[in-house]
Amino acid sequence: MTRIVSRFPLPPMSLGTERHLTVHAYGDPDAAPKAYLQAGLHAAELPGLLVLHHLIRRLDAGEDPLLGQIVLVPVANPIGQSQQLRGQMIGRTSLADGSNFNREYPDVAAAIGDMVDGRLGPKAATNVALIRDAFGEILADRAARAEGEGAYLRLTLMRFACDADIVLDLHCDDDATFHVYMPEQSWPEAADLPAFLGSPVTMLANESGGNPFDESLSKPWLDLRNRFGDAVPIPSACLSATVELRGRGDVGDALAEEDADRIYRFLQHRGVIGGDPGPVPELPRPATPLAGMEIVKAPLPGIVSYRVPLGAEVVAGQPIADLIDPTADDPAEGRIEIAAGTDGMLFARKSLRFVWPGETIAKIAGGQALAGRSGKLLTD
Repeated sequence: MTRIVSRFPLPPMSLGTERHLTVHAYGDPDAAPKAYLQAGLHAAELPGLLVLHHLIRRLDAGEDPLLGQIVLVPVANPIGQSQQLRGQMIGRTSLADGSNFNREYPDVAAAIGDMVDGRLGPKAATNVALIRDAFGEILADRAARAEGEGAYLRLTLMRFACDADIVLDLHCDDDATFHVYMPEQSWPEAADLPAFLGSPVTMLANESGGNPFDESLSKPWLDLRNRFGDAVPIPSACLSATVELRGRGDVGDALAEEDADRIYRFLQHRGVIGGDPGPVPELPRPATPLAGMEIVKAPLPGIVSYRVPLGAEVVAGQPIADLIDPTADDPAEGRIEIAAGTDGMLFARKSLRFVWPGETIAKIAGGQALAGRSGKLLTD
């Protein structure tokens, strides 16, 4: 496969500095289907960077023909990578304005709808092409008027992906099992993604709150379908998902090469790459609603000691951890039991065992929506 490497500069925010996005592209830019993959949007989350490194090596080997096109951005956030504070990369939020680099992506569904109103017809493929053209045109216009490199970065990443059939945004949690966030509108047709990835947790929501990158690309199709109704066919033309590659410490060649192979076989199954991917694996665990994810928080400061391992199935009321205050006069009183509030899998927890009040100490993927779980369903 022929790979073209391009560099797209970001607007400088100080004198004498320059940053750019490096993009690796395979195939004819007009070929379909198109897959777009990026890593490091939360800059300190490194597993995805190494996975794309191995995927590039695999694609360069050319063992199978390319049927569509693939666009890869191994480092999607050079801004966050530059934010160093005493040896620690502050890559999740902007030091300039405090915003989360995976939030506040523009919602352009209404603008797209206005542009294509009266032009859509009875053919779904024609409608998809019209919507994608409008999507790209609107993003290009907004990028030309963007103020600051953060806004420009968001719009540029969306421009790379707005005409893609498949979008995978590679992240990781703190200390976690493999898990995937996906739009409910794509289910169950898209069950092949977590199946090939071997993900034990798949959580579904069309709108998780906060406008993350993946939903900025998938949700417009749902919004446009709701706007125009049954009068014109508008499919969910973009499978966009956030893929959480376990935890921050799960970085290594062997694991990354295995994950790259799983993504490669998924792309084969979806017709982006030729060759035989083998049968679709069995989904490790049924998908659950994102509104059913319990975010367990610490009531007080202290040291957390977990009673159950990652990946454990727990039931409501089951003790999952103890919160310990080593300064308590009576050690027996300096220990608080933390229990699960729902049945499900404990799939994420803290690697740093000291916690502050209100800090997330565990996430449990439950099968039923929880009372009060609405609005912003993700952690900050």
